[in-house]
Amino acid sequence: MANTRKKTTIKKVDTSTIDTDAVSLEEQTAKFLASGGEIQQIPNGVSGQVQTSGPRHITLGKRHQTS
Repeated sequence: MANTRKKTTIKKVDTSTIDTDAVSLEEQTAKFLASGGEIQQIPNGVSGQVQTSGPRHITLGKRHQTS
């Protein structure tokens, strides 16, 4: 069999972009708030997903027959 393993190299992360991203986020947040935007505090455990179907109950084993 042929060797199918690929050789990979480790890429170095450019740390200068990480610092500018944090500054950019702060600037964007400041602009948002200055334009009248409002930040909402969402409590822990609250989900933004809307449940589209009812609960799913799984029954294992034989079905009970009703007469």
